[in-house]
Amino acid sequence: MKSIPTLLMMGAVMFGAQAQAEDAACGTVKLADPGWSDISTTNAVAGFLLESLGYQSKVDTLSVPIVFGGLKDGKIDAFLGNWMPAQQGYYDEFVKSGQVIDLKQNLSGTEFTLAVPKYVWEAGVKDFGDLAKHAGKFNKKVYGIGSGAPGNQSIQKIIDGNEFNLGDWQLVESSEQAMLAQVGRSVKRNQWVVFLGWTPHPMNINYDMKYLTGGEKYFGEAGTVHTLTRKGYAEQCPNVGRLLSNLSFTLDMENAIMNEVVEKKTSYADSVQNWLKANPEAIEPWLQGVKTKDGSDALAAVKAKL
Repeated sequence: MKSIPTLLMMGAVMFGAQAQAEDAACGTVKLADPGWSDISTTNAVAGFLLESLGYQSKVDTLSVPIVFGGLKDGKIDAFLGNWMPAQQGYYDEFVKSGQVIDLKQNLSGTEFTLAVPKYVWEAGVKDFGDLAKHAGKFNKKVYGIGSGAPGNQSIQKIIDGNEFNLGDWQLVESSEQAMLAQVGRSVKRNQWVVFLGWTPHPMNINYDMKYLTGGEKYFGEAGTVHTLTRKGYAEQCPNVGRLLSNLSFTLDMENAIMNEVVEKKTSYADSVQNWLKANPEAIEPWLQGVKTKDGSDALAAVKAKL
């Protein structure tokens, strides 16, 4: 029969091994990015904070449907880019069913709908219902983003249903960067173009553009962005879960960071650090109730990295 000290020692060893296993599971935080500038920004904020606290972050570039599937299957820990109501269908399928957790609304006041250059708007295209009147000038094309994106799906529903008399129009699917390159070429030549626009995004600074009214049935009113996690993640990794539940952003903040990336050709990581150095008051609310990975003071660790 083993002595009490021996049993206590065995228990301590087992507890230590269990703690190490939990640390290993939580030490790398798996994030996702559909290839959007705004989510690259918020992922860079989360990544900087996590790495300052002793964690690692891993970001995979995935389409929105694969992101939701990855959250459901536990292959992705968190997604900071659940745009609502644009992603309502996926939200209903995965979040309302309890397969994925809505942890936090991290941004409000977003816009996400079709947009045109200001000179097109001033020429009379101010509403979805105005597009078909000028079909020839648009070459009956609407420029969207990556295949499978909810915004593209909304545009395709409009075309398939012949809403606004757009039944014979074409959705041009491409990446965010390719879409904006097309917008840039059109603006340079003073040509007409209609495209999927949203804020926050540097496009709102780089182009004199206007959002069309009338598409609320498909794109909703001013929206929100939410942080989603895989089921059970905040319970398994409570320190990271607390950090993610604290993270909230503003339109001005995201636009400023993204604009620096575009204008100065800096990385998202560098632009985030530059913004934090200029706005250190943003850091403390994010770290309420949060420690470093080894249990030390989180605020001191983050400030030391700046």
